[in-house]
Amino acid sequence: MHIELPSATPAFLVHADGADRALVIVPDIWGLRPLFEEMCHAVSARTGWSVVCFEPFPGVDLPGADDPAAMAARTAALHDLDDTALLADATAAADATGCGAAGLIGFCMGGMYALKASAVGHFDRVVAFYGMVRVPEAWTGPGQGQPLDALAERGDCEAMAIVGTADPYTPADDVAELERLGVEVVAYEGAEHGFVHDPGRPTHRPDDAADAWDRALRFLDGL
Repeated sequence: MHIELPSATPAFLVHADGADRALVIVPDIWGLRPLFEEMCHAVSARTGWSVVCFEPFPGVDLPGADDPAAMAARTAALHDLDDTALLADATAAADATGCGAAGLIGFCMGGMYALKASAVGHFDRVVAFYGMVRVPEAWTGPGQGQPLDALAERGDCEAMAIVGTADPYTPADDVAELERLGVEVVAYEGAEHGFVHDPGRPTHRPDDAADAWDRALRFLDGL
């Protein structure tokens, strides 16, 4: 169902009766849309968890992917994102499920925020699907902190990073930094950016995507 967080940020919640665990999903740069609503349903049905996703650009009128100006507009909006506000929405989204324990996952830009969410003290496990390990220069703004700094301060939160070896957003040196900080890294040889979550992408790899989902959900379940 569609809900509003206390900040008035739109969100989509699939509530599972009797669930004692929640999962928060942070979407990619294209935001909350039917793809992620369907993902909430699918993950909840598979796990029995309550699953919620929220809009990372609330109150901002941004063009869709079919608009030639879309990427430039969304990059500019990313520059203005504030970690405190977005991570507060992630925490509020977890609270909206009514569950006592929560994990968090994110994709692309959302994967970067999954790494940052490891330090908020509200999530016991996070998984970043090809999340940027360092904030790209074009996105850097006054409200943006570095994922590596958050990971260094994450305390007991366990973290996993799912990456492709052909992804320019997760170069080998950055991945080595994740491993140095104790992040469990799962690398897929030859996979490019965005190979898991959207079957419509030309970089999608169905077999690797299925394996990555299996690994991520087992990790989130503490298995």
